[in-house]
Amino acid sequence: MTEPSIPQTHEVALRDGVIARVTWAGATETGHRRENNQDAFLAEFPLFVVADGMGGHAGGEIASQRTIARLQEAVASGDVSAGAIEAALGRAVEDISAHPDTTDEGTGTTLTGVFLRTDADEPHWVSLNIGDSRVYLQRDGALTQVTTDHSVVQELITAGRLSPEEAEGHPYSNVITRAVGVSEAAPPDYREFAVQDGDRFVICSDGLTKELTDYGIQHFLAQNAEPSAAVEAMMAAALENGGRDNVTLVVVDVHVPGADAESSSPAADSAE
Repeated sequence: MTEPSIPQTHEVALRDGVIARVTWAGATETGHRRENNQDAFLAEFPLFVVADGMGGHAGGEIASQRTIARLQEAVASGDVSAGAIEAALGRAVEDISAHPDTTDEGTGTTLTGVFLRTDADEPHWVSLNIGDSRVYLQRDGALTQVTTDHSVVQELITAGRLSPEEAEGHPYSNVITRAVGVSEAAPPDYREFAVQDGDRFVICSDGLTKELTDYGIQHFLAQNAEPSAAVEAMMAAALENGGRDNVTLVVVDVHVPGADAESSSPAADSAE
């Protein structure tokens, strides 16, 4: 197993001079059954995302890597916003379409993650999602999936035609309804969250959630206070449980020294 990325920390000013400290780590693995790794991730403040590619032997790798590369350019430019992300995705779609090895019409990638928006009156987190990779938020001891899968199975669950239990092992479990790809440049779904002391985000491809339940994710977060340790423990468990797919995850921790005891539940507002 590859080592998790070296833990990194960034401090950001909130209201009234309060400083929040953000610490993170990430890792990706090919797993036991895939020949190559079509996942990719970016963990550079203020953007933390995971992409899970699909479409032929090389297609998925091209899609995920070009998407991450274009988003990395946005981070380097200093403009990380919904508009900048969507512009980067548009450029990624052009890259994927123009690549000589992109021959499969199904070539594309999921994209999910969070970024810290600092250009507003009060800095806040924004989650983004296209596809069935996921963002989880652990807040006040409870773990919540804050993204909604763009998948056939999720649509069946939402319509009441399938239970979450029946979704396990469903023949359409890998069929997603939205992606960043040759013929698509749909904007992500967004949600906003206040910056709160003790929050922990888990951003992952479905290679993790195929092998670990939500309870398992929460267990390993509880057992590992540092992001790199949590990443290492969850990755090891996913591989031990089968590693049927590429596995990628990023853990982002938030610490606000001196924060009061007030807390708020995850909010769902559209990003501008």
